[in-house]
Amino acid sequence: MIGLLIAIITFNYFAFKKNKLLTGNQIVHIWTFTIAFQNIFDLFIEFKYHGYWYFDKEIDWAGLLPHMFLVPAANMIFLNWFPHKSKVIKQIGFMIFFVVAIITYEALTLLPPPWGFFHYGWWKLWHAVILDPILLLILLGFYKWICNLEKDVCKSPHKQE
Repeated sequence: MIGLLIAIITFNYFAFKKNKLLTGNQIVHIWTFTIAFQNIFDLFIEFKYHGYWYFDKEIDWAGLLPHMFLVPAANMIFLNWFPHKSKVIKQIGFMIFFVVAIITYEALTLLPPPWGFFHYGWWKLWHAVILDPILLLILLGFYKWICNLEKDVCKSPHKQE
């Protein structure tokens, strides 16, 4: 639990204090999307197939903490520092760097308590190596969609008051 609390404080500090890109609206969208998307994914991988779990194999209150306060903050950090207007090669390089950081962090969460809080069933790190870039691309697509929606709202003659 100590490792999780340190991570939540650290990730949220960087997500909010170092944010120079994301608007409040985008933060709410990203936060909500992340919680919903992760819960849908974990519903199957964690609870149905027991691929991995936080703390205990059962649903528990402590397991909500990473879902609600850790992963959304990590996604904010990713989107805030992603080189959106750079060449594709720089974007790919950043994606590789971020996946390596995620994998390193995930390996640390496997430490015994009180530092670690994550446990593997049949899931292995290589699953995350394959899946994390796909999940980050989905997140980028969602973020671009939200940005386009914001632009459309600003151009709309029927602005809400």
